[in-house]
Amino acid sequence: MISFGSFALLRPLWLLAPPALLLLLRVSQRRDASLGDWPRAFDAPLLAVLLRRQGGARETPRDGAVYWSVVLIALALSGPAVRSADGGQFRNLDAALIVLDVSRSENLPQVTAAAQLILENSGARQKGLVLYAGDAYLASPLTDDGGALEALLFAVDDKTVPDGGARPDRALRFARGVLRDVGALSGDVALISDGGGVDARTHAEAATLAAEGHALNTVVVSGPAGAMGRAEMAALAADGHGVTEDAARAATVALAIANRRIARVEQGARRALEWRDYGRLLLLLAAAPLLLMLRGSRS
Repeated sequence: MISFGSFALLRPLWLLAPPALLLLLRVSQRRDASLGDWPRAFDAPLLAVLLRRQGGARETPRDGAVYWSVVLIALALSGPAVRSADGGQFRNLDAALIVLDVSRSENLPQVTAAAQLILENSGARQKGLVLYAGDAYLASPLTDDGGALEALLFAVDDKTVPDGGARPDRALRFARGVLRDVGALSGDVALISDGGGVDARTHAEAATLAAEGHALNTVVVSGPAGAMGRAEMAALAADGHGVTEDAARAATVALAIANRRIARVEQGARRALEWRDYGRLLLLLAAAPLLLMLRGSRS
């Protein structure tokens, strides 16, 4: 599936069919054009008449009609679709939450930069921000307005969350509650931290997220936790059935989140609810060139 805002191609690989057909026609025409030494034995006008009587002449109009029918059929099978007017009712089903560790002021530039990369690359979906230090808070509810979320990131500092310490377990529990409250069936959580404060409770929350149908992805920033924190963050992503990456490559995590959403839409019944497929109408149009060709052959 490839989406362009409110427009999408549900099965884009079918668009490869027309170029393949054109190549096949070119090859077959070259074979038909190979008449050996016959052009030397007959005058060109006489040879053309003989070929027409034997059905060997190339009939370009018919070939063109067949080709354009195949083009329209391939376009129809590719699933041109427009987002349904009722699609907004389902937009929270796969919401994304970005959870930022703001417990260390020295880490904030990395944390906010990684969050911005995820916002820019995670596709068209509802997103929200959760901030945590010693406790967790909802900085922004789910929204389609990525610009507003990016503006909010610039206002985050080490005093935004008043509670000291680092409790990622509370942050994940809070994120899980947000996803439950909005009715998300398969949300994505991106935890951005240096791994400080990760303990058995945090791993338990990650496993619970996965058990409830969500995915936990982790983005690692450099900090005092060092290699141990990096290992803990990787283990969290494994517990949460997600991916892990360094802050400089946070776009990779965003791409995984976007691809996971596309896979869910393609494989589930939700596609019929979110998108109105106009392929059937194009199939009717595909019959027009063939009907014109048949009419021309009778006349």
